[in-house]
Amino acid sequence: METALSVNDLSCGYDRRPVLEGLTFDLRQGEMLGVIGPNGSGKSTLIRALTRILPLSSGRIALYGTPLQGYTVREIARQIAVIPQLTPVTFAFSSLDVVMMGRTPHLRRFQREGPEDRAIALEAMRRTDCLAFRDRPIHELSGGERQRVIIARALAQQPSILLLDEPTSFLDLNHQVEIFDLLRHVCASDGLAVLCVSHDLNLSSEYCHRLIMLKDGRIYTAGPPQDILTQGHIKAVFETDVTVIQSPYSGSPQIILKPGD
Repeated sequence: METALSVNDLSCGYDRRPVLEGLTFDLRQGEMLGVIGPNGSGKSTLIRALTRILPLSSGRIALYGTPLQGYTVREIARQIAVIPQLTPVTFAFSSLDVVMMGRTPHLRRFQREGPEDRAIALEAMRRTDCLAFRDRPIHELSGGERQRVIIARALAQQPSILLLDEPTSFLDLNHQVEIFDLLRHVCASDGLAVLCVSHDLNLSSEYCHRLIMLKDGRIYTAGPPQDILTQGHIKAVFETDVTVIQSPYSGSPQIILKPGD
């Protein structure tokens, strides 16, 4: 598989306080890469670094072989779409209006969206099963409905890479599975490279091809879920005793918490 993002010896932080140190990994086209780790391990900081929002202290990020700093912000937005943990919408935009915002990187300054942009946005809404409420104000939607609209906005950018920061953290179980099913589908059907930061180890195990486990801003271990989600690794990184079993449906490792004494 082609390498979409290549990260080499990445270090960065805030106000001279290091958060991530020495990260090296690749994100490949057509794969879903999960980033897991406890609070404060640098998962969300990594998303900011990969989109050039946060400058690097050292190291290199390459987008399809070209250093990230060689791209303009608009060029990066044409290649990389970000789905944040929270998407505040302060105005009563319709769902279609929000999805149309995904076309902005493809428009010239002061250029208005045309029929082709609208068709791309509507197709993104159809694929994410939110076309039925395209005219409804987004602040009236449920959490699951709103998240599908936000994913549709990202797809309307026509990116080759999706970066997601806790995309299901405020959703119920049914909507969590729904969103991850959708992500797996677009990854497979469109060949997108998907990097997903998640607290949910079981969903990450079930849906991701590979996992990166962070501890204290460094990569503790990386590889396929069956090699990463072990009792020893989870004890060392999360300081929690667990039992690891195989899913009766897929065979992927699943975590069962051990109650405290």
